[in-house]
Amino acid sequence: MISIRRDAIRPLLKWAGGKRQLLPQLRRFYPAAFDRYIEPFFGSGAVFFDLCASGMLDGRAAILIDANPDLIGCYESVRDDPDAVADALDALAASHARDERAHYYAVRDRRFNPLREARRTRDGGIGYTPELAAMFIYLNRTGFNGLFRVNGRGEFNVPLGRYERPNICDRQKLIGVAAALAAPGVRLERRSFEWAVEIAAAGDFLYFDPPYAPISQSANFTSYTPTGFSAADQRRLQRLAIAAARRGCHVLLSNSTASEIVDMYDAAAARKAGLRAVVVPARRTLNSNVAKRGPIGELLVTNVEARPEG
Repeated sequence: MISIRRDAIRPLLKWAGGKRQLLPQLRRFYPAAFDRYIEPFFGSGAVFFDLCASGMLDGRAAILIDANPDLIGCYESVRDDPDAVADALDALAASHARDERAHYYAVRDRRFNPLREARRTRDGGIGYTPELAAMFIYLNRTGFNGLFRVNGRGEFNVPLGRYERPNICDRQKLIGVAAALAAPGVRLERRSFEWAVEIAAAGDFLYFDPPYAPISQSANFTSYTPTGFSAADQRRLQRLAIAAARRGCHVLLSNSTASEIVDMYDAAAARKAGLRAVVVPARRTLNSNVAKRGPIGELLVTNVEARPEG
């Protein structure tokens, strides 16, 4: 069901925990054959776009789920009107070049936060316009480490990052992302991760990429939504991954190597469902101390037979 230019299909957003660096390891656990693709924590969508670019989603449906209303609203607007989003981004980039600090905080505090609040719907969604989507992408490209963080009032509060020449508007990438999201059979859903397992059937491929359990106090990036992602959420996710594996789904899950997560997926119930945990090398990119951005192990949990490396 997806047939678009492969070279234009790349993630649009920087995102805490984005998986581009881990793709060589993740590809080893893509099932050779599957029915639908379901991703309950869509984020930057690195795996979805990688599957699109490889042709593995040709003829298959994809259900892309995230609880973050800004993320889903932005993607819907890019899907529906990428040229309008790109035009608005061009204007933001021009103003940023003149006075980046003043412009960033003016957009964040006087335009983006008030407009997203005004367009919030009763069910918790946000009715994104191309203008609002462009501001979201601009803040993502120029804010500190590409983080998405909200305070207790639900306001985006990430400070300005330090970039010499941020690539604010990549029109070709916008068009490629829009085409991938608009392809027949692709659905964006603003829902909780639990819903993915409710709809999953035998033969579906589920990739779970939750907010990682922190391995140190400074590594806690769970302010992805105002309610965060708790230890109880991690335990609930483990039970759902086991349920999906027992149902006959192809399961792939990534998380940190925090001891409680390793123990959770090495438990008898997980192993009995056919899940196994492996530690693979990755690279930490979100750390305020540049010296600590380096190799680190990440945990992959799957019931898919690994392909040979290389």
